[in-house]
Amino acid sequence: MLEVENLNYSVDGTWILSDVSLEVHTGEFVGVLGPNGSGKSTLLKNIYKMLRPQSGRILLQGKDMLSMSNREMARNLSVVAQEHEGSFDFTVEEVVMMGRQARKKLTESFDEEDREAVCAALRQVELEPLLLRSYISLSGGEKQRVLIARALVQEVPLMILDEPTNHLDIGSQIKTLNLLKKSGKTVLTALHDLSIAVKYCDRIYVLQNGRNVVSGPPSEVITQELIRSLYDIDAALFSHNGELFLQYGN
Repeated sequence: MLEVENLNYSVDGTWILSDVSLEVHTGEFVGVLGPNGSGKSTLLKNIYKMLRPQSGRILLQGKDMLSMSNREMARNLSVVAQEHEGSFDFTVEEVVMMGRQARKKLTESFDEEDREAVCAALRQVELEPLLLRSYISLSGGEKQRVLIARALVQEVPLMILDEPTNHLDIGSQIKTLNLLKKSGKTVLTALHDLSIAVKYCDRIYVLQNGRNVVSGPPSEVITQELIRSLYDIDAALFSHNGELFLQYGN
């Protein structure tokens, strides 16, 4: 579904991404891991065209994304960025409804089907009672869940998420990730938490200093040696009742 080939991106002569490549196949949950400053967010921003690479290709279902209009892109992928958007006093309903815009003609108004879709998405993230609340009055975690609802209501096959569990308490983290995993969407997400990557990702790509270090299934990629080299801590991967877990040393 998504191919990134030899992507290079620099700022003021400093290379932030160097020859980064990845693939995301239909139905996969793919994570991008790495320490702070490794280029995770920059990679995602290049993919959804907030930034423009110096060289390389980004293909979405075989089409060159750099030549796509923003409207065409919005009909194929949804984005949940790390930064909370907007200082205008929109209601929660209005913010989520923005996710339906790409499905409409320029002069077409929202209808009952759109409103039902918005309510359904807010039910999924357990925020329907806040439908008419001011978005800027919400907590960080509530805003994050509203933006996930907006991404869901676009009804597109690919979701790109930058730290989707940012600001969420542990209960909301698990519910949100279970929702994304079961949604049937193809997911590409930047993650900090190795435990989440181990539990939810089908494959991961690890970045360090803007370069691909290794990629593959978490059970093969996340090793004690890798964790030590990336984060300077000791941890081991073990299996219990068919699930993988990380155990951190002192």
